[in-house]
Amino acid sequence: MTTPEIFLILHNIRSAYNVGAIFRTAEAAGVREIVLCGYTPAPIDRFGRVRADIAKAALGAEAMVPWRAEEDTMACVRNFQKEGIAVVALEQTEGAEPYTGYIPPETIAVVVGNEVEGVSPALCAQVDACVVLPMCGAKESLNVSVATGILLYKLRFG
Repeated sequence: MTTPEIFLILHNIRSAYNVGAIFRTAEAAGVREIVLCGYTPAPIDRFGRVRADIAKAALGAEAMVPWRAEEDTMACVRNFQKEGIAVVALEQTEGAEPYTGYIPPETIAVVVGNEVEGVSPALCAQVDACVVLPMCGAKESLNVSVATGILLYKLRFG
């Protein structure tokens, strides 16, 4: 199995601590680039200042993983697709494939969504596939940073 080249799209993540934790995990999993979409906070604010809350959770990974900000998530997804890069969303939606059976292409962009709303139905309709983490407990979902880490490690290491 070929190890994929992984891009990560964070769609409207509210918590700077979640963003920092995702940066840290993304660095460990060899993510090529993170695209911060919508209102997802960036490691550097609009005034050029370091976001201490992101830095606290990322522990330096925010300076190691290339990142960029884009306002329009749908346009971001379409741009990856125009480049021939498959886009998969991590979302609990009808027809989503369990992540354990998903075989990634050589290059992939992964969309993870808002802590409450997840990935919107419109985005799910646009992506090439949706994958889901099965849940056994009473809780409906995992924290977005935890779920992202599980999927990234599955994609990277099988």
